[in-house]
Amino acid sequence: MKRFFIIAGFLLLLALVCVGIVGFNFMRDAGIKQFFATMKPPAATVSTVIVKPAEWTPGVEAIGTVNAVRGVDLTVETSGIVKDILFHANQKVAADAVLLQLDDAVEKADLVAQKAQAASDQAALTRAIELQRRGVGTDATLDAARAAADASAAQVNKLQAVLDQKQLSAPFGGTVGIPRIDIGQYLAPGNSVVTIQDLDTMRVDFTVPEQQLPLLKIGQTIKLGSSLADMSFAGSIRGIDPKIDPASRLVSIRGEVANPEGKLTPGQFVQLRVELPQENNVISVPQTAVTTSLYGDYVFVVQPAKPAQGAAAAPAKPDEQKAGADKASSDTAKPADGASKPADTKPADKAAGDAAKPAEAAQQPALTISQVFVKLGRRNNGMVEIVEGLKDGDQVVTAGQNRLFNGMSVAVDNTIDPSKSANKQVQQ
Repeated sequence: MKRFFIIAGFLLLLALVCVGIVGFNFMRDAGIKQFFATMKPPAATVSTVIVKPAEWTPGVEAIGTVNAVRGVDLTVETSGIVKDILFHANQKVAADAVLLQLDDAVEKADLVAQKAQAASDQAALTRAIELQRRGVGTDATLDAARAAADASAAQVNKLQAVLDQKQLSAPFGGTVGIPRIDIGQYLAPGNSVVTIQDLDTMRVDFTVPEQQLPLLKIGQTIKLGSSLADMSFAGSIRGIDPKIDPASRLVSIRGEVANPEGKLTPGQFVQLRVELPQENNVISVPQTAVTTSLYGDYVFVVQPAKPAQGAAAAPAKPDEQKAGADKASSDTAKPADGASKPADTKPADKAAGDAAKPAEAAQQPALTISQVFVKLGRRNNGMVEIVEGLKDGDQVVTAGQNRLFNGMSVAVDNTIDPSKSANKQVQQ
């Protein structure tokens, strides 16, 4: 019987332990669930910008190719052996400067012989004219002498032209490239010798969609460079093709730009922008503020947090808190009957100050974000036009959107402006 009571007591104790463990786990899970249900995520730090209507300079952006206004690949007109090369790579030459000399010994000899024949024919013509004047010469003799003299003079001019073709001259002033021939090389007509480019003035050819053609006209300013962020060259439109390509629906445009320092190179790829008349009162935000999704483009707008439903009454005003604190201080300072006055009443004042601090903190509104879908317009220099969705005075998030969600608490820190490069901010 005693052993039975021992076993029963042990089983009862074990049951109590199990019930306690289960109860503890149940209370722990309920507490954790309640903690996470009431816990608010920490405020995310974001950068913002205030939306304000501002001036907007619209433009037409395109991609173009730079070429020299005057630039050709020089070739020889006749065959021959290269005798002398009179230029070197990247040399600036004047117009009509001789660049190449072919072997012309045979042509020179032919020209000397023909000049002698032309002189003889000219002397015969002179004698025939004299005889005709004296009346002893016939008209047929005079005509034959005149024809022979003219033919000899024409042959001299022909041989002189052939001799000139043995030289290659610069058609205009410019910069020559790398020689493509060597001394002693045989050249046939059409062989390329060197390229010459006038780098002082460049032209840029580009195309724009037909919808943007009405925005362009002769004389408009264009800016171009290696990228949209670095457009250090300025020029103007010089030509607009009157025909639209029916296959691509594009129209060809040509502009000219000065290149005194020679920084632009023929064949170079550039990005350009045609400046259009300035507009006022245009709402725009940095492109970093806009997020694109399957549902459309949206931004996050910062606004004061709305008070939760069922929240406690608003804290008392500072004047009422001060009055209550003074009353509490005076009540504490009054001595009991038959007791002496206390020497210090600072604890009551400290308690009143501590009670006022939470009230002041509670008056500072918390900030949340709201997801707002917008309609985008034109883009320019890192900014994007907002056609619909925002108004003057809205505070828009410009950085940190990837970790934000609608209604989230945020803290604003504008010490870093994402619309500027990091190097510029460090220099500032």
